Amino acid sequence: MPREATAHLPVLVDEVTFLLRPRRGGWVVDGTVGMGGHAERMLESARPTARLLGLDRDPEALARARQRLARFGDRVVLTHGSFRHLGRHAADAGVTEAAAILLDLGLSSYQLGAAARGFSFQGDDPLDMRFDPTQGFTAADLLGSLPQEELARVLFEYGGEPHARRIARRIVEARDRAPLRTTADLVAVVKRGVPRAAWSRRTHVATRTFQALRMAVNEEVAALAEALPQAAALLAQGGRLGVVSFHSGEDRVVKRHFRSLERTGFAELEPSPIEPGPDEVRDNPRARSAKLRVLERLEAA
Repeated sequence: MPREATAHLPVLVDEVTFLLRPRRGGWVVDGTVGMGGHAERMLESARPTARLLGLDRDPEALARARQRLARFGDRVVLTHGSFRHLGRHAADAGVTEAAAILLDLGLSSYQLGAAARGFSFQGDDPLDMRFDPTQGFTAADLLGSLPQEELARVLFEYGGEPHARRIARRIVEARDRAPLRTTADLVAVVKRGVPRAAWSRRTHVATRTFQALRMAVNEEVAALAEALPQAAALLAQGGRLGVVSFHSGEDRVVKRHFRSLERTGFAELEPSPIEPGPDEVRDNPRARSAKLRVLERLEAA
């Protein structure tokens, strides 16, 4: 197994495995299988009759998950696709109901470090940012085409960037001279848009901008809103849906959907999201903003 795969640390894996109860058997659906960390732990905890359907938009992530989960044989079905179409992918795999469903909305460590993907602001890579590099528009396309006001909205709404308007103006000024093609191009523009006194000592000045563009490129909030009702409909009685989010906007979408489902035979296990403890954050700093919410189907469909 590649070194990156073994080094990958799935977030809140103990909490996910305990609360989703894969040991009950049946189908487990991992809508963001990534490098297979959560899937591996859930299969280890499940009965030998349990099976897992894993989805991912990223073909490279899917290949790594296939290698990691190979020892489980035909208990694992891996599919290249988005959880946005969860119902269709489940039907294609013969899944009529699921005992557990997981959606982990974070990036894997390999994605952040992969050259040519453009997720990280640390290098000088092409501004791509697509989870699925085989389809859709890139971050460079978005930066080159969106009006200034729409750029500012994206940066503020998805990234919580307080200097969104200034950065958007700098982006438009820069692209009028030459297209923004690399992550270094974008970092330079962000640095010109954020006053030096406002730079944080804890996080890179471009962190919020990169997050916002990634979410816009991959239509993450819209995909999540479409996936949640499909996931709830797929749950068996007593089945549980867990969502790990890393952004306040995503968590609001999950909270709102869970609250609406509570009127139709579902219940959220805890009123507040579960967050990683200090030991996990120390060992895996990327976990610090993670929030887990879990929904259970109480009544039969």
